[in-house]
Amino acid sequence: MIYRESGDYSTTYAQDSQTFPIRFDRYRFYAVVFVAYCIIPFIINDYWASAIFVPFLIYAIAAIGLNILTGFCGQVSLGTGGFMAVGGYSVYKLMTSFPDVNIAIHVLLAGLITAGVGILFGLPSLRIKGFYLAVATLAAQFFLVWLFNRVPWFYNYSASGMINSPERTIFGYIVTGPSTEAWAKYLICLVFLTLCAVLARNMTRGTLGRKWMAIRDMDIAAEIIGVDPLKAKLSAFAISSFFIGIAGALFFAVYLGAAEAGDSFGITKSFLVLFMIIIGGLGSIFGSFAGAAFMVLMPVLLKNVLVGQLGWATDLAAHLEFVIVGALIIIFLIMEPHGLAQLWRLAKEKLRLWPFPH
Repeated sequence: MIYRESGDYSTTYAQDSQTFPIRFDRYRFYAVVFVAYCIIPFIINDYWASAIFVPFLIYAIAAIGLNILTGFCGQVSLGTGGFMAVGGYSVYKLMTSFPDVNIAIHVLLAGLITAGVGILFGLPSLRIKGFYLAVATLAAQFFLVWLFNRVPWFYNYSASGMINSPERTIFGYIVTGPSTEAWAKYLICLVFLTLCAVLARNMTRGTLGRKWMAIRDMDIAAEIIGVDPLKAKLSAFAISSFFIGIAGALFFAVYLGAAEAGDSFGITKSFLVLFMIIIGGLGSIFGSFAGAAFMVLMPVLLKNVLVGQLGWATDLAAHLEFVIVGALIIIFLIMEPHGLAQLWRLAKEKLRLWPFPH
C-alpha cells in the first residue's frame, strides 16, 4: 500500500509537529488545494455553486467557529443563527454606508463586530455552564433576530423589512449582487475558508487551544494550574463569533443576495450548524469540514434520487432527511461521539498497518 510512514523521518521539532507529518498526507492535501483553486473555478456552473459548493464553504466556516467554542472549549451554544445574522446585517450596513471600501474589508469588519457581540453574550459563561449556558445562548438567538426585525435602522427603513446585497467588486470582478458569476462566488468563499481554517488550526494547536481544552475537560483543575477562565472562555466566544460572523456576512452578501432575519437566520440555522459538528466530530477542524459536507450533500442527494429518480413527493423527502439526521445524531452520540473525523482517523490507522490491521 502507498499509505506508509516508514521512510518519513523528522530531524527538527518543526517537522515533527507539522499538520501533516506523513508525506502522503501532505501530497494529498496539496492535490486537494490544487483542484479547489485551479480546476473547480473553470468547470463550476450556477447549479453546482448554489446547491453544493458555496453553501458548503460558508457552512464550513460557521462549523469551524462553533467547533472552537463547543468542541475545543466545551461551551455549548445554540445562538449560531443569531451571530450569523449579526455578521449579515453588519456587512449590509457597512456596504451601504461605505460603498467605496473593499468588500473583503467589510466582511472582516463584520466578523469583528460579531466577535464583540459574542463577548457580550459570552459573559454568562463565567457563572453558568452546560444546559443553562445553552439556554442563555438560545435567548441570544431569539433576541438578535427580534432586534433585526424590529429596529428599522438595521434594514435601512425598507418597507419590506428585507436587506438586499448591493453589487461590489474585487480586482474588477463582481462578487456580490444578482449578476455575480458562479466562479466568483466560489472563489471568494474559498479564500475566506482557507484563511479561517489555517488560523483555527494554528490556534487550536497552540497555547490558546490548550487552554480551551483544559477548560473543556475540567475548568476547576484548569484554573488551579494557572488557566484564567475569564480570558479562555471569552477568547473562545470572541474567535468563534468572528468566524461565524464571517460566515453570516458571506451567507447574505454572496450566497443569498437578499435576506430577512427570521427566515434566513432563524433557530433552524443554529441547529443545522450544531448538527454539523456533532456528526463531523467535536474538537476537530476536519470534522467541521466533514459535517458541513454531509449536511449540504445529503439533502441534494435525497432530492435528486428520491424526488428526481423515484418520483417521491418533495415534502416526504424532506421529512426523511430529518429522520436520517436525527438517527445519525443518536448513533454518533452513543457509538462514536467524535463523529466522522474519528472514523477517518481509524481508517488511516488501519491503512498504515495494512495488511495486518488490528
